[in-house]
Amino acid sequence: MAVNRVPVLKRCRSLDLDPTFLGYDKKSNRTSARAGKKISEYGLQLREKQKAKFIYGVLEKPFRNYYEKADRMKGQTGENLMTMLESRLDSVVFRMGLARTRREARQVVGHKHFLVNGKPVQIPSYLVKAGDVIELREKAKSLQRYKDILEVTGGRLVPEWIEMDQEAMKGTVKYLPTREMIDVPVNEMLIVELYSK
Repeated sequence: MAVNRVPVLKRCRSLDLDPTFLGYDKKSNRTSARAGKKISEYGLQLREKQKAKFIYGVLEKPFRNYYEKADRMKGQTGENLMTMLESRLDSVVFRMGLARTRREARQVVGHKHFLVNGKPVQIPSYLVKAGDVIELREKAKSLQRYKDILEVTGGRLVPEWIEMDQEAMKGTVKYLPTREMIDVPVNEMLIVELYSK
């Protein structure tokens, strides 16, 4: 399995991205070596794609598959793509506040700590649907790790499309999010332009 080992703050700096979208509260004081240089149209499109891939932790081949699937769906391709990325199980776990960072969300899903509609799911890219119930396994509820996580993420705002029960560590996807509900700083139209060449 391919693993992205690039330091997070370094990657955020190169993509001109705020680390808070990944769940990190650190800040980098350095500026990018390319700051202030003019970027070509292709460079802008490529940066938006890399930004989306980095935020959601998706590699090139699966990302392209998401794009092709979004292109076949009804509606606007860019909005469909963002909705699909946001409805990945690891992303939903992060939004529910049961992981400090998106990388940690991917890890805990991979360790079979979550049930979807009562069945264990260990695939971070599993796409949730409206009405799905995501909860922490009984065995994992007693772990100190989740008590620490809830202390850190307690103040994080759970999006309106997820109904969260902090006590039971359980959440329900009320409906899939629209583009307006996704606060990720990615211009999906540039990604569509890049792939439709």
